[in-house]
Amino acid sequence: MSESNAPANRGRLIRQTLTIARRDFTATVFTPLFLLFLLSPLIMIAFGVVGGLGGATLARGSNDKVQLIAIATPDQGARLMTADKGLRAIFRRSDAPPPLLVEAPSADPAAQARAAFEGRDVDVSAVLYGPLDRPTILYGAQGARTADYLATLAETALRDQASGAAPLSVATKTSIVRKKASRSGRNQSAFLAVTGIFFLTLFLSGQAVGTMAEERSNKVIEILAAAVPLESVFLGKLIGMFGVAVLFVTFWGTLLSQIGRVLPAGGAILTELAPAVGLPAFVLLFCGYFTMAYMLLGAVFLSVGAQAQTMREIQMLSLPITIVQMAMFGLASAAAADPGSTIATIAEIFPLSSPFAMAARAASKPELWPHLLALVWQALWVAITIWIGAGAFRRGVLKSGSGRKGLMARFARR
Repeated sequence: MSESNAPANRGRLIRQTLTIARRDFTATVFTPLFLLFLLSPLIMIAFGVVGGLGGATLARGSNDKVQLIAIATPDQGARLMTADKGLRAIFRRSDAPPPLLVEAPSADPAAQARAAFEGRDVDVSAVLYGPLDRPTILYGAQGARTADYLATLAETALRDQASGAAPLSVATKTSIVRKKASRSGRNQSAFLAVTGIFFLTLFLSGQAVGTMAEERSNKVIEILAAAVPLESVFLGKLIGMFGVAVLFVTFWGTLLSQIGRVLPAGGAILTELAPAVGLPAFVLLFCGYFTMAYMLLGAVFLSVGAQAQTMREIQMLSLPITIVQMAMFGLASAAAADPGSTIATIAEIFPLSSPFAMAARAASKPELWPHLLALVWQALWVAITIWIGAGAFRRGVLKSGSGRKGLMARFARR
């Protein structure tokens, strides 16, 4: 009799779980606050851009107030300016030396050079004077590199004078796009995978702790637990909040997938980040490991929210979890930096760090079969965490009545 009813019972549990998931999903998504939550990265990006522009403007403004001075005859000055134009082309704007100013020599060039550091509206980093084959260069406290640049400039000007106006060589430059990712590209892909999963889970899974605590305070969780097995309540809430996370990731993933259109050469630089398993498989594995990381961390947060009654208790219990999560990020980053090492193996096996470390492995190693084992292993720990959390809630809250009977209260009594 019980065997014949088993499929019906499983079907009912699945329906109950999905009903709770749909309830939490709609309660979160169909609110005005969800739009603010969805656009919160845009707000953070806007603040970052404003801060970056302010910093860049400040740096550019300070660089514009620094100069190099060459005290030289008109003929020498022309050669120095030509050499400066050629050398400056190899620098990025942020790394370029200060602009060069050529001044005609006075009766005492040495005194003129020393006087250049005083009484100007701009800071003089270094001054060159004397013949170009034996120049004298004065520089300030932070002008050692600019002094080296002036020395190279004098050398280049003399070489250009000796070789004539025509260049000695004409280079043909051809851009090459790799067909396979380099080792550094795989390492960068691994770090991006670890960082992406870490920040997504940390940013999105924290919602779970508040939902359980809120429903516990207004007694809704006790009504649900009376009608539905507690494990189904936990799993349903976890699935509902994961649906919110998927909607968030889909929205921003769609936007970020078009980033190649605004990058130079149509985003050809992104080919250097190609993972070892191939891009299609890597995307699927990234989604799978994000799911497992979210489910595992979300289950832990649900358990914490079920034990806490006040926001103070939530904060006190959530902080150690976040610290542990940071430690797991560090462990997975170390594994990404040294794939195949002992620390990488430990990170891939340990449940809390396994999703991050295995995502890094997908970027650095082409084998696929370890990922199937890892996903099963992580799903097992998600189930164990839900079972432990539901059991702790059943023993610590439902059987203890209302009032301060949660985990923090029991610790307080001790």
